[in-house]
Amino acid sequence: MTTEDRLSLIKQWPKAELHLHIEGTLEPSMLLALADKHSVQLPYQTLAEVEAAYHFEDLQSFLDLYYLGAGVLRDEHDFYELMLAYLEQCRREHIVHAEIMFDPQTHLSRGIGFDVFMPGFLAAIKKAETEWQQSTRLLMCFLRDQSEASALETLKLAEPYLEHIEAVGLDSAEVGHPPGKFKRAFEAAAKLGLRRIAHAGEEGGPDYISEALNELGVSRIDHGVQCVRDSALKAQLAESRAGVVPGQVDERRAAPVRQDGVEERCDSLSGRVLSGKRCR
Repeated sequence: MTTEDRLSLIKQWPKAELHLHIEGTLEPSMLLALADKHSVQLPYQTLAEVEAAYHFEDLQSFLDLYYLGAGVLRDEHDFYELMLAYLEQCRREHIVHAEIMFDPQTHLSRGIGFDVFMPGFLAAIKKAETEWQQSTRLLMCFLRDQSEASALETLKLAEPYLEHIEAVGLDSAEVGHPPGKFKRAFEAAAKLGLRRIAHAGEEGGPDYISEALNELGVSRIDHGVQCVRDSALKAQLAESRAGVVPGQVDERRAAPVRQDGVEERCDSLSGRVLSGKRCR
């Protein structure tokens, strides 16, 4: 079977996408169109320049572009178009279930409230559910480079929409912002019946993963590739059955790692920690 045959077969299989930041799905063409619609000045003049910028090298360069792109999202229809474009891509790729992260603070800081972005998101989700039975979950993330007070305020503002939100998460710049910084916010979310997840061990060390598990009570770690550096942590993950959901770039970022002459890595397809096996 050729590579093309395999890709064609995979495309036909029903799939679930578990790690997706909706603001990060903004395509270069939509970025330019919305910038023009709202008269937003960008450091790019052409589609080719925007596409070149999308080839980022590290987390911070991705975040810089991510927040620049979010700046063109201004009204309810913008958020509707953004979500619908992603869900239509799910339909084309036979992604039958998607767990979609969104960052309210990115928009709140620009004076754009839940009453703007949530109706846009929900209208697109409703259309996809009705027309092609798309399954979705919304995961609301706190920005870890902002304060816990801001996270708590965001949670309060989200209360009218909690029936549409599956979980709270933690994302954005990791180093210097340990999970324990948000312990009270996650406790408050748990009291509201929300699941808890967190990005950890993406650029921070294994201790960030341990802290997310032990202080935030998360049931899922996103990225988490640094778990391979700590045997006790791997055992805790296995015993607790906490999910580990690496992203595409994690294959290149931290694996394989050699310990005692054996390669170890996180398997991004299954989310299981592989130990004592040579990964190919």
